[in-house]
Parts: sequence; structure tokens; C-alpha cells
Amino acid sequence: MKHSDKKINILELSKERFASWLEGRQIESYRAAQVFKWIYLRQADRFDLMTDIAKDIRPLLEDHFTIDRLETENVETSIDGSRKYLFKLEDGERIESVLIPERDHYTLCISSQVGCAQDCRFCLTASGGFQRNLSKAEIVSQVRDIKNELQDSMPLSNLVFMGMGEPLTNYKNLVAAIQVITDSSFGLGFASRRVTVSTAGIVSRLADLGRDTRVNLAISLNATDNQTRNRIMPINRKFPIEKLLKACQQFPLLGGRRITFEYVLLKDVNDSVEDAYRLAELLRPIKSKINLIPFNSHEGCQYQRPNEDTILRFQKILIDKNYTVMIRQSKGQDISAACGQLAVKTADSKQKTDDRG
Repeated sequence: MKHSDKKINILELSKERFASWLEGRQIESYRAAQVFKWIYLRQADRFDLMTDIAKDIRPLLEDHFTIDRLETENVETSIDGSRKYLFKLEDGERIESVLIPERDHYTLCISSQVGCAQDCRFCLTASGGFQRNLSKAEIVSQVRDIKNELQDSMPLSNLVFMGMGEPLTNYKNLVAAIQVITDSSFGLGFASRRVTVSTAGIVSRLADLGRDTRVNLAISLNATDNQTRNRIMPINRKFPIEKLLKACQQFPLLGGRRITFEYVLLKDVNDSVEDAYRLAELLRPIKSKINLIPFNSHEGCQYQRPNEDTILRFQKILIDKNYTVMIRQSKGQDISAACGQLAVKTADSKQKTDDRG
């Protein structure tokens, strides 16, 4: 994303702010929607392509704004079709997005921060620490840019905020990005029911998310007692399981939707029969479904993946308790599959190069 300091990346502006800028120059405010349609729906990278914008307006826009794309530093493609993108940001920081082929559509997993401050013990992203929040444009650009490069007819229809970072601690930019992503008149046109925000459990923001958006909610739970969750997810010391689940009970669910509870299965940590029964009891008051995620091992981590019998036993207990339970199979296992792995690998390689220099 290279541009003059005097110019503004127009993706950072809301339609209302841009309309106000136009009005300040005696230009009709409806032009804002026209410009954004070109940028988001038609993927235009230059103002001179916008044929329904008056010729005298286009140079003015060119003088004040840029239409930026992220710099793609690396793409790894799996034998299962998954693609992991490493984007280098303007300040040299890096983030990841993962494009996942499903049966009849693509799902895109995007990042909301550079690194993460939650320090979940099993998460590779946490090992790199927290650097900064992503801007609205950096969030939206992951979707816009990857959507632009798709060549086949299978649609990109599902979006999950499950990449690097904790979305709810970058709340302002998260909501601003969601507004563009879900706007069908001038934005990227994703249905709200196809967008999911996953959180480690920032209880203080759950009510806001339910008020300000219509997206789906996923909770990264990963334990059934506070002692275990404190150990593997330090956020639990601030927002223990009881407070988190109470907030989930109060979260507004539209059109028969349910909250997804993500549960990373860690061998001999949270995968016992007792854990399965406790999980069933904890979630009973909440309209919910469960994603079991067998741990995806990575170098330097103390945790291991349970064996298949343990995983299937855990699932069966929950199914017998009338829950919808999916075992989320890891995709892209032949590439840098764990979230943060490609960024960490690149950073480590750069550090070794710097050390040698």
C-alpha cells in the first residue's frame, strides 16, 4: 500500500464522511455511493475508470485519494485447495488470511489485528505478541483483494473473523469494516448471516456487537471450568465462564440462529468424559451449536492433539445430549496451517537474516 502522504486511502472513509467531503466542494453527495460501487462492486483501482462520474470530478478525486490494495508477500496453496495469504502492510507488519474451499462456496478467514494480546497458551499468534489494531481499510482490503483475484465460478460467500487478533478489542474498526462488507448497495454485499465474529470472550463488548451488527457470534470457550480456562486462556480471569455464558444468554439471536461455541480439544487438558458432560450442562440455557477443533500441533507448543477415539467419544456424548456438533477438520495441513504460522515463520526468517547482517 504505497501512496503519497498527502493522499488518503479512500477505503478508510465511510460513505457519509466521503459524501460530506464532496458536499464541501459543491459536488452532489450521491456521488459517494457511485464511487464506492466502483471500488467495492466493480473492483476499480483508478478513478478515471468511473465512467458515470463527471470528467471534471475524477481528477479532483485523483488529487486527494488513493484506492489501495494490500501487498501480497506470499501465498501458500494446499493440496486440498486452501490458500493462505501473507500480506505485508505499509508499516512492514504482516497479517494472514486463509481462503477455504467448501462444497459449493469459499469461506474466507480474516485477521483483525497484527498479533494478539489475549495470550491463549495454545495459539501460535500469541507467541508473536500484540503489535497493533488493523485499520478499517486493512480489514476490508483482505476481503476485497482476495475476492478480486478469484478466477473460478464458485462464490466467496462466507466470512469469518477467526484469523490473527481479537476482533472485539478492535471494536470501532471491526464494526466499520462489517458495515462495508455487508452493504449490498455499495459495499461488498455479504449477507450478515454469512459473517461470523469469533471472540475469546470479551464480555464487555458482546452486547454492543449484538446492537450494532447482525452478524453471527462464535465463542472460543475451550474449557468447562475456570481453573482450566484461566490456565489456557488468561482472559478468563477477567471474564470467567459464568459471566461469559450469561452474556451469551442475553445476546440477540435473529431468525433462529444459534451461537457457535468453539472448543479446541487438547490432549489430557480438556478432552475428558467429564468435560464433555460439563460442556453439555453449561450450554443448556443457550441456543447453541458446537465446533470441536482437534488441536493443530505446531513447533514449540506443549499441547498435543487427542487421539481419534477420544475426539469421537467427546462428540458422541454431546450429540446424545441433543447438540449439533461438528468436528472441524483442519485444512491446509501441508502448508503453514496454524493461525499465525506463516507470519511467524516469515518474521523468524527475517530476524535470522538481520542477525547475520
